[in-house]
Amino acid sequence: MQLFDWIVLIVTLLFIVGYGSWKTRGSKNVEDFILGGNETPWYTVGLSVMATQASAITFLSTPGQAYHDGMGFVQFYFGLPIAMVVICLTFIPLYHKSKVYTAYEFLEKRFDIKTRSLAAILFLVQRGLGTGLTIYAPAIILSALLGWNLTFMNIIIGLLVIIYTFSGGTKAVNVTQKQQMFVIMSGMFITFFLILHYLPNDMTFSSAMHIAGANDKMNIVDFSFDPEEKYTFWSGITGGFFLALAYFGTDQSQVGRYLSGKSIRESQMGLIMNGLLKVPMQFFILLTGVMVFVFFQFNPVPLNFNPNNKIVIEKSQFKAEYNALEKKLVTLSEDKKVINLLYIDQLNQDYDNPILRKELVALSNKEKDLRDRAKEIINKADSNSETNDKDYVFFHFILHYLPKGLIGLLLAVIISAAMSSTASGLNALASTTAIDIYKRNLKTEKSEKHYLNATKFFTLFWGIIAILFACVGTLFENLIQLVNIIGSIFYGTVLGIFLVGFYLRRVGAKSMFISAIISQLTIFVIYYFMIYSQEKLGYLWLNFIGAMLTIVLSLLLQIIFFRSDTEKDIVEII
Repeated sequence: MQLFDWIVLIVTLLFIVGYGSWKTRGSKNVEDFILGGNETPWYTVGLSVMATQASAITFLSTPGQAYHDGMGFVQFYFGLPIAMVVICLTFIPLYHKSKVYTAYEFLEKRFDIKTRSLAAILFLVQRGLGTGLTIYAPAIILSALLGWNLTFMNIIIGLLVIIYTFSGGTKAVNVTQKQQMFVIMSGMFITFFLILHYLPNDMTFSSAMHIAGANDKMNIVDFSFDPEEKYTFWSGITGGFFLALAYFGTDQSQVGRYLSGKSIRESQMGLIMNGLLKVPMQFFILLTGVMVFVFFQFNPVPLNFNPNNKIVIEKSQFKAEYNALEKKLVTLSEDKKVINLLYIDQLNQDYDNPILRKELVALSNKEKDLRDRAKEIINKADSNSETNDKDYVFFHFILHYLPKGLIGLLLAVIISAAMSSTASGLNALASTTAIDIYKRNLKTEKSEKHYLNATKFFTLFWGIIAILFACVGTLFENLIQLVNIIGSIFYGTVLGIFLVGFYLRRVGAKSMFISAIISQLTIFVIYYFMIYSQEKLGYLWLNFIGAMLTIVLSLLLQIIFFRSDTEKDIVEII
């Protein structure tokens, strides 16, 4: 990195932290700190909701996902717009009418303290893990590629977030996320158009799409019913719908964003904005990854994008064997470039040459074979090495091919995205701990100032926990998948509790609590067998299974065992 890159990076980050702390300093009470005084306009709600979900993992892992597997991951988001409509029509009006600080307060009014506490604890577990991961994900990749100390990176990102989240609460999160989204999307658009500029002069965008298509990168929609396929139209429209419904409707890191809206209508408009823009945004990020793939058809590419693995090989007895594969890859890359240029020339003459397409596919398969053999050698050199290099693809391109200044901007993009998700997570964790656990179980009355200080303390507490988790975490396959897997394990049960609370008025507290416990334990068992059995089930289905299991069990328990229980009076809520 050049001096100018450092200046761009430091100035951008210090401006975001400083502006957020200054603009929102001096919260007077808990309502100000948690709900932002209910002063947030709809466009800020929309941007904040998008920024909360668009973590650094999104901008590191998603392009790498597209580079290796193509555009199919976009199907994961197909259920999101439908979920936004359901939340706007049901969840938001009920939350506002109940005048709650957190989503889980509603559950005590509808059921009882046990159900509220269970949902809050499930949230704290999965969001605590997820928040640590939003720090760890960019830190491990930045440290690997730039040679920075991993622990130092975790601490720096964590402290930057704690400063303004501790100072201004929800207002600070909302205000800073506007700047962060501007930095993030500006950096991505500039990168995308630079990739187009770097492609051969006689190559059009249409030609680039043909090359991507020839390599199976443009298979956007898969209508197969194979449950082992992670991303299909059906898993996206069902499992993705339930995951989005749970995440945006019951996860306090998101609920807190729109509970701060000026009115029900402002909150609804913010979520609709997210529903309209989220799928196109993810499509664009995936397309950027596909364009990186096309770019590397004409430029040198490493055998494995994770630089740590090269260091491992250099110190091992397998160095010569690995270097031989690298030489084969160089020769193969030259062949690919020649065939791709011939293919483009044919396309410019309106002829999609099937022979050249087959040759492209054959060369890509040879390259994949070389990469697989390289992974085997890396594993032999060090069995603990992470051979999955999807998360390093995009950043390798940034470091080696972007001009001065833009590297600093893209680093700011990644760290800003980490900060935005981490800030929302800390704010939600602190709010839930303070309101649903601490305040609810305190036997004596305390002042507003006491609860404000308690919420700030829990912000600091969870910030330290997240940093510690990030420091001891380990990389697990593709990071964006890990975040969604963690969510899918817990979200289904929590969503089922809320859906019963909203729509099934005759289900009482006892049947609800027991069914939620059984459902969550069942999901743990299913996921255990998913890991160790040969029959794989796409993790998105866990959301659907968890939610439906909770709903069906609660109905059965109510009918069979608790029919005599009186229905709780919820007329004022619903």
